[in-house]
Amino acid sequence: MPVLALPFPVIDPIAISFGPLAIRWYALAYVVGLLGGWFYARRLADRSALWPPSPQPKPADVDDLIVWVALGVVLGGRIGYVLFYNLGAYLANPLEIFAIWHGGMSFHGGFLGAAAAIALFARSRGLNALSILDMAAVVTPIGLFFGRIANFINGELWGRPAPDFPYAVVFPHGGPVPRHPSQLYEAFGEGLVLFVVMAWAVNRFGFRRPGLLSGLFVVGYAVARIVCEFFREPDAQLGFLFGSSVGALGGGITMGMVLSLPMGLAGLGLIVIAVRGLTRPRRSAEAA
Repeated sequence: MPVLALPFPVIDPIAISFGPLAIRWYALAYVVGLLGGWFYARRLADRSALWPPSPQPKPADVDDLIVWVALGVVLGGRIGYVLFYNLGAYLANPLEIFAIWHGGMSFHGGFLGAAAAIALFARSRGLNALSILDMAAVVTPIGLFFGRIANFINGELWGRPAPDFPYAVVFPHGGPVPRHPSQLYEAFGEGLVLFVVMAWAVNRFGFRRPGLLSGLFVVGYAVARIVCEFFREPDAQLGFLFGSSVGALGGGITMGMVLSLPMGLAGLGLIVIAVRGLTRPRRSAEAA
């Protein structure tokens, strides 16, 4: 093992097992992220000062919304991974598409799936879809944080080679080369930092300009993801889409960067539209 490297901590990817039934840290991360988001969203829904003139959801609405979002995240995340990252392999073995316990989820797909679920839910309850999406944007970094920690525990999605970095890690499936613990970088940027930014934003602006918080989240995630992609090894089946990398911070362009760029631009557009008040719902008196 190189001198400038840390051994990978010995953590069993299976958190709890009951005979043949095994519960993995990855699954627990999804559960904790959803429950944490549900708890925080209920508190936001109960703060009346954050909502006018948007229709305020009831805490009970959040209880139902979490089910819709969970389905949207899982379905969208899996479909996104199949389409964006490994379509050829899944076409050769279609049944593997349903084997989600083997891993393979795309945040970008999960985001689109959750957004679609939120839009359908809001329409069914007579709520403003952008305001509900804003609420989801505030709580989503909780799930991102725990999800990236689970990626590290699983020893997957490791970073690019970093032989001279004192905190590089030799991952059990990443060969003998010390690598950046990019999962922890993503947990910090996409999770902790973005959580703090969104918590400040919701207390500062509330949900009075529908779409503003969603746009801020999308831009923040896109920036954090693109930065972290410079340290993350691209998926083996894809490699670098353009250019190549020599160590960390090489010039290679990855699929994560390509998907995040239009996402960030769309977020900027949504912020501009929200600031101009074009998404603000009309008051009942104005509608009359």
